[in-house]
Amino acid sequence: MSDYEFVLSSGKAIPVIVTTRRGLRNITLRPKTQPVYEIHISKPWLTPVSVALRFLEQKRNWCERIFMRIPEKKHIFNEDVIEFLGKKVLIKHDSTFRANKFVECEDGSCALIVGGEIDMLERRVRDFIKAEFLVYIKRIIKTTPKEFWPVRVTIRDTSSRWGSCSTSGTMSFSWRLAFAPVDVIRYVVMHELAHKKHMDHSSDFWKQVADLYGFGVERAKRWLNQHGSELYQYF
Repeated sequence: MSDYEFVLSSGKAIPVIVTTRRGLRNITLRPKTQPVYEIHISKPWLTPVSVALRFLEQKRNWCERIFMRIPEKKHIFNEDVIEFLGKKVLIKHDSTFRANKFVECEDGSCALIVGGEIDMLERRVRDFIKAEFLVYIKRIIKTTPKEFWPVRVTIRDTSSRWGSCSTSGTMSFSWRLAFAPVDVIRYVVMHELAHKKHMDHSSDFWKQVADLYGFGVERAKRWLNQHGSELYQYF
């Protein structure tokens, strides 16, 4: 339970959780949309809570965009067709199966046979997509020169960024990119790989992104800016 709330322009109240961290030099904000809506503020030891809350208000437009872009969730049911990793996939439940089975037919149609109890359908579909997405990301990375490869690749469920690259060599990606067109997924991967050479967003960085991606990089970037919120429709 939080002691503070951030009220969106729609009237929806978001709990605000403020924590104090020794050694922290600046106030940091972390909006969360999964599994519940929350805003986490970390502040330096000597910074009053009132200052942290004023900082949050200064970032109102940014926070509003994050929470307002999340669409109403769609549930997945047996016989639904969803699209991920560039394929339209029929979801079929079969309780006689102990594990998931992905079937790709010669005519290009695909089906994911989901085993177990029916009330575990969505969770099993989500876990399958996350696992396949990680494999897919690593495959894209391997198409680039080795000097760009990260030390480690992880997937997360973030609401404020599609990918990140740390100075330690770890790259993280939002698994919700699995619902984006494949050229958009590739754009985000190349974006993060470019940070291996340029840990900023300078003109040299964007040139590196374009060199790694090739023709069409601006189109992929534009699609993500315009349709990114749609990737949160499931789960």
